[in-house]
Amino acid sequence: MNHIHELIRARYSTVIFSSKKIEDKKLASLFEAARWAPSAFNEQPWRFIVGVNGNDENYQKIYDCLMEANQAWAKYAPVLVLTIASKNSSVTGKPNRFAQYDTGMAVGNMLAQATSLGLYVHQMGGFSVSNAMEFFEIGDEYDIMSVMAIGYKGDIELFPEYIQERELKERRRKSIDEILM
Repeated sequence: MNHIHELIRARYSTVIFSSKKIEDKKLASLFEAARWAPSAFNEQPWRFIVGVNGNDENYQKIYDCLMEANQAWAKYAPVLVLTIASKNSSVTGKPNRFAQYDTGMAVGNMLAQATSLGLYVHQMGGFSVSNAMEFFEIGDEYDIMSVMAIGYKGDIELFPEYIQERELKERRRKSIDEILM
């Protein structure tokens, strides 16, 4: 196997979260890492709505957008984040065809930063976009991209067997030959 940085190798999407609060400084550093991601025209089209459990109503609103299967484990994560991309460029005034790509780059920076701090991030596509738009009064000028659960790793023994099995499932990646054209 080719050598890759340990932060990349160690990153994975747990479903076993601890409800332990994330220190404000650590949480802020995730968004600082996102801020430094590259983007077309330095547009930085990403936006984040952050919900901290017990701190604000954003957490419950984001949680209520999740599909039931994700709610079963995500409820233990102390932070939920709705990821959004601005559709139009403030630089050119035209649709920004790189907005989703750039937003992914920002999230990639967040993932590396989280891993370096002993935090885990699980991104989800299983949520209601229409509920998110309604709950947060998000207009058509944005694409709702994902929801992220963020937190420390929890004790696997405290979770139901079906969630434990999901956590212990072998990580798989396509071979290099499959992704190089």
